[in-house]
Amino acid sequence: MDETFTALPLQALADAALSRASELGCSHADVRVRRERQLSRSFRDRDLESSSDVASLGLSVRVVHDGVWGFAAGITLTTDEAVRLAERAVATAKVSRPLTPHRVELADEPVHVGEWVSAYDINPFEVADAERNGRLLELIGRLLDAPGVSHTSAGLEVTQENSFFANLAGTRTTQQRVRQLPRFTAISVSEAGFATMSTVAPPVGRGWEYLSGDGWDFDAEIAGLPSLLAEHVAAPSVDAGHYDLVIDPTNLWLTIHESIGHATELDRALGYEAAYAGTSFATVDQLGTLQYGSPVMNVTGDRVAEHGLATIGWDDEGVAAQQFDIIADGVLVGYQLDRQMAALRGLPRSNGCAFADSAGHIPMQRMPNVSLQPAADGPSTDELISRVERGIYVVGDKSWSIDMQRYNFQFTGQRFFRIENGQLAGQLKDVAYQATTTDFWRSMEAVGGPGTYLLGGALNCGKGQPGQVAPVSHGCPSALFRGVNILNTAAEGGQA
Repeated sequence: MDETFTALPLQALADAALSRASELGCSHADVRVRRERQLSRSFRDRDLESSSDVASLGLSVRVVHDGVWGFAAGITLTTDEAVRLAERAVATAKVSRPLTPHRVELADEPVHVGEWVSAYDINPFEVADAERNGRLLELIGRLLDAPGVSHTSAGLEVTQENSFFANLAGTRTTQQRVRQLPRFTAISVSEAGFATMSTVAPPVGRGWEYLSGDGWDFDAEIAGLPSLLAEHVAAPSVDAGHYDLVIDPTNLWLTIHESIGHATELDRALGYEAAYAGTSFATVDQLGTLQYGSPVMNVTGDRVAEHGLATIGWDDEGVAAQQFDIIADGVLVGYQLDRQMAALRGLPRSNGCAFADSAGHIPMQRMPNVSLQPAADGPSTDELISRVERGIYVVGDKSWSIDMQRYNFQFTGQRFFRIENGQLAGQLKDVAYQATTTDFWRSMEAVGGPGTYLLGGALNCGKGQPGQVAPVSHGCPSALFRGVNILNTAAEGGQA
């Protein structure tokens, strides 16, 4: 735990704010102190294009007064300011009282006291800049020196997040987590046009050891990227039609995020939230009956997966991290909840999905790690490919589009390999797969075994107004889908 954070007057700030909130008659009050340091480096070929290392620190007080939420936040960490924020939060609740038809009720949660630090070996912020840049330039240089690579773009994003939480019930938690995303892209500019091929290494909750081979082999992926780019440049355009697909976890995580993760946020399903990602076709009247996918589809939400981007000890309402079912044997069985949503549904407890992206924002129901489970004795990726007579193997994410009900979608990718008679037969390009959410997941014939499982994800999932961002992981195995509609993106764009 970073001692520069724990040395802050955390307990004194909490005691001051919570005492004042109690004096003012609040039925619930919580205090958060949050510090976040973010480092980024961006390179164009071997030149440093941009560099930043910034930190934010703040204090917030959230209350329930007369059955209404109140919230206030500031950046001055004194007990006087903590008291002022508690009074301001109550004042906000009083102003909101006439506009709030329903009283806020919160599901119960046990009291927790403790510390939690995410799983990593080397804090990236303790690595010297020369070593950090040196490793990035080493990998960039290998790309630039390879035949067929005209330019590169590369970057690194690193975050250390510290948070302290306290509430009137007695919960006191202190947490620290780190996450990072290295990314490298090889660019070809030739008579054939402009083409790119990027690494598919996901963002992770790991330390600097990630760049040294713990969790991903960057040396191997960089070594293979130029030949993949050259093959992509020369690849034929796909013929539109229906194909069997084997989808790699480096691509499937994004389809899970958009068509399952956002669709099973309870506030969207109830129509309370529509910003950025819309509402959801998976409404609560279908809970327990909606055949979301095939019987081999089992999806869990969790905030406990090791190295997950949404992994935490306790959420921003003091709820302990846990794992829960969202889809079981293809049927919708659960939603993502915060304490208010859980109480609204008559459930005894939240499943820990409240998060705010800073002290300046109020927590709301946010996505945990939402993951498709592998089959315990499931096949390898090669075995899945061997079951396909005519199809496409999809690797890596790129662009996507999905409607405001999370139902009609299309996704592209980084690499598309033809499958002929159970064997890979070279790359294709201009490929996008298109379906409705339920048709797609119902067409999933098989999921791979644990050996094919990978935790993908994103650092910048958006939600709310004012907008907030959140990091989230999605684990999945390779999976086989039958008869999925394939579009030719060049033809769709009028370029063919």
